[in-house]
Amino acid sequence: MGCEVSAASVPPKRHLCDLRMGDLALELAGLGLAEKKARYHAKQIFNWVYQRKVTDFEAMTDLSKLVRSHLKENFDLTPLGKVFEQKSVDGTQKFLFQLSDGKTIESVLIPAQDRLTICISSQVGCAMGCKFCNTASQGLMRNLEVHEITRQVLELSRVANITNIVYMGMGEPLHNFENVCRSVEILLSQEGLNFSKRKITISTSGLVPQIRKMNERLVGPNRVNLAISLNGSYDSQRESVMPINRAFPIEELMQACRDFELEPHRRITFEYVMLGGLNDNLEDAERVMKLVEGIPSKINLIPYNPHPASPYDRPKEEKVEAFHRYLLDRNVSAMIRHSRGRDILAACGQLKSKFDEVVSVAQ
Repeated sequence: MGCEVSAASVPPKRHLCDLRMGDLALELAGLGLAEKKARYHAKQIFNWVYQRKVTDFEAMTDLSKLVRSHLKENFDLTPLGKVFEQKSVDGTQKFLFQLSDGKTIESVLIPAQDRLTICISSQVGCAMGCKFCNTASQGLMRNLEVHEITRQVLELSRVANITNIVYMGMGEPLHNFENVCRSVEILLSQEGLNFSKRKITISTSGLVPQIRKMNERLVGPNRVNLAISLNGSYDSQRESVMPINRAFPIEELMQACRDFELEPHRRITFEYVMLGGLNDNLEDAERVMKLVEGIPSKINLIPYNPHPASPYDRPKEEKVEAFHRYLLDRNVSAMIRHSRGRDILAACGQLKSKFDEVVSVAQ
């Protein structure tokens, strides 16, 4: 009597959007194709997936039957499952995607006069524990796979002309270092979505070793922008809201920024979330000015957008303006980034938390 193989014992197919161009060429070379032909077919496949946005291998009609059959048998091309969408009165759109294991992540489209930015997630939850962040209250569930990162951009590029990408959604991008780097390489590919390296920004809470590693890993045509979540002007203040500062204090973080190699006319962005009564005084502005001295940089002042799980308040408008004016008067490049989508649970992680709460009650 023969043994039946249960479906559960069959390993899941790898998603095609996990593969960079070189990875795909190597995969095709394994079929016996010459190196040049394998590279040519890899470019064709990237074009089908990222530019023509097909989700069926049989639609790739200029590929041989051998290649199509191999892809179909060994790879998945399923789109991300969108389970919820919200649109703000200011045009901001927030999307909740459900992954194959049932976990959910968020992506946000943020319109501006001259650009449309997508804010993407790199983890389900986050391990950094920043006190003002709703995602931090969820803890880290897992890293996103490469395809789960790239497909956020791919899915929304079907309906929107995205110009900029920021890794500032759920999770700490540099905590998922290799998958984030691989996703960047895919998004930059000319045969893929063909984004400019100047239009992609990776934000970090301050993982100093990974900042240094990024300086060595994403170089040349892959040298994307770096943003630092500063949110404090001295160590004890920053530690009170960002526990990562205990491991990598401000002085160490700023030295890593000074050592980060910047191409001409490029700057590091410092994100400074202004928390009412905590870090919004002119003394803080003076300290921030001194911290960034000698670093080609710009500072984004972000008045805090409160959420129910947070103990912090939104700063008074006059204090935000005074902080901003103090920096500008001393020739520090700074701008106020007002919160977008405040009417649609726009703070990172809020939509996921609400969805998970509804699902839990329903069960």
